[in-house]
Amino acid sequence: MAAKGQMTGMLGVYLTAAELTQKEFIVSVTSRSARGVDLFATDQNYRHTWSIQVKTNRKAARFWLLNKDYQQEKAKQHVYIFVNMHGNDRPDYFIVPSEAVARRGRSTSRGTGSIWHAFDTKEAERYRERWDLLRKPPQSN
Repeated sequence: MAAKGQMTGMLGVYLTAAELTQKEFIVSVTSRSARGVDLFATDQNYRHTWSIQVKTNRKAARFWLLNKDYQQEKAKQHVYIFVNMHGNDRPDYFIVPSEAVARRGRSTSRGTGSIWHAFDTKEAERYRERWDLLRKPPQSN
């Protein structure tokens, strides 16, 4: 049986894929073994192609957890789409260039010796519903 966190992640990926499809992108879900990429999306003319990592919170939270390599997983054509769910209502989407995540993400040592890597919602707010970033060539982000 899949863990609740896995189900939340899968739900976020498929909701994001549906949202992109509604916006007339051609979208493909990657295999679970594609490190750092959940979706590939391109415009109808195949001029702008994006790799996308989706991070989802089941409830609105103050941050999203990141992979430990978030500072290295950056490219002009790679974006994060952060999703905050609201039950059956439409989620909040934040479309953030990976370079901004690499610059503004944070790593925090916990008392247990573990390190948490996160991106704060206050940093994401300026990217709320910024689907237009995917309409521009990747080098112009």
